[in-house]
Amino acid sequence: MQTTSFLQTRKLGSSNLQVVPLMLGGNVFGWTIDAGTSFTILDAFTDAGFNFIDTADVYSRWKPGNKGGESETIIGQWFARSGKRDNVILATKVGMDMGDGKKGLARNYILKAAEDSLRRLQTDYIDLYQSHTDDLSTPIDETLEAYQQLIQQGKVRLIGASNYKAPRLREAAEVAKRENLPAYQTLQPEYNLYDRQDFEANLQPVAHELGLDVIPYFSLASGFLTGKYKSRADAKGANRESRVEKYFDERGLRILKALDEVSRETGAAQATISLAWLLTQPTILAPIASATSTKQLDALLAAPSFKLTPEALEKLNRASAW
Repeated sequence: MQTTSFLQTRKLGSSNLQVVPLMLGGNVFGWTIDAGTSFTILDAFTDAGFNFIDTADVYSRWKPGNKGGESETIIGQWFARSGKRDNVILATKVGMDMGDGKKGLARNYILKAAEDSLRRLQTDYIDLYQSHTDDLSTPIDETLEAYQQLIQQGKVRLIGASNYKAPRLREAAEVAKRENLPAYQTLQPEYNLYDRQDFEANLQPVAHELGLDVIPYFSLASGFLTGKYKSRADAKGANRESRVEKYFDERGLRILKALDEVSRETGAAQATISLAWLLTQPTILAPIASATSTKQLDALLAAPSFKLTPEALEKLNRASAW
């Protein structure tokens, strides 16, 4: 397990908040792991000196029997029992369908959803509150006005966007500047060694232009880039089988081969190498990755201090080129 002596921090947006550049994904809490295992993962993550945690109000509504809010509830229970709220930079999200018409980025809905998240999380502030998906039916200024109210009330520190297209990011920045409203500071897109083209061609230039810190999700391509699935058959019956299946094409297998070679050369886990590659990319603040065991977590925690050689970086770039 790593210690804080290894860890460098990066500044989050325009704030003075410092984050260790690996974000723990809370999507598995209440989905593939129960509260007790989630507490163990959260303790190990923070005890190793890491501090950046991501969740969303909708996690994990997709699991049969769940209604959404399970991940936030587990994190809130952990805050209450551990007393570690002040050690964490906490991010959550709003906007995805919670059922019964509860979705979107209208002002009144955001204000209500924020209160619900704060209650579940057992905290009185959210460090980074993100629009989980764009809402074309709500004017951008209305959404940003809601966030402004939450910031003025001390309930939110910074705001970010997830799953936005480039033109809408530019439009949101223009509205914020023109109306003197809070601007998005972060972008949460899908990005990893396999899923490169959309981000690098369309979103990365805008992130650079607007000074957005990027915190990519599916950093390990639903586990594909860890090397745990060598074939479609290996993924059969897995929770993420439907997502992993698409990666088993010629390019995906080429990426796995390159990761395996770098792993053999360095002794590092393929998950470590995949995350370290992301950390070399322009605009990336911290990749998001989740773990269901402390063994999986160890491979994630090694990434920020793992340095890829120029040769290894070139091998990965070549294998994953689009």
